[in-house]
Parts: sequence; C-alpha cells; structure tokens
Amino acid sequence: MNFKAIVSQRSFWKSVLWLGLSFLVLYNVITIFFEYGEFAFLTFFKERTADGKLVRFIIGQLLASFLYGFILAFGQFRGKQKKD
Repeated sequence: MNFKAIVSQRSFWKSVLWLGLSFLVLYNVITIFFEYGEFAFLTFFKERTADGKLVRFIIGQLLASFLYGFILAFGQFRGKQKKD
C-alpha cells in the first residue's frame, strides 16, 4: 500500500481527526498547567489571542493538530500495512 492508497481510506482521515483533536486538547491542558499551575483556560486564551492574534492562534492550533494527527495516523496505517 503506497501513500495514495493510505490517504484515500476514510478510516485514515477519521484517525487523523481524532488523533489531532486529542493532541490539541492534551497539549493545551498540559501547557495551561505548566504555565499557570492550575486550569486557567480564560487567562490562557486571552493571552494567546490578545492584540489581534486570534486568527494566528486558531490557524496555529489547527495546523499543529492536523500535522500531528496526520503523521501518527500515517505511521499507524503504514505499520499495519507492513505487518500484513
């Protein structure tokens, strides 16, 4: 199975979505706890989006979660292919 065959599977994209969302939530929660010592979501969000940085924050979060999900899902599917 090559790259095209892997990315054309519907289950691959579901894995990308769920792995990306999981990364997004876990990464931000861990970052919040390390920076503030408590779950201070509103403070975190206000600092990250101050001075017109909302679009940059959203794009950065979505891009990071997509890349993480894509890389992990591709590795999983490639590993399954090699195993079979």
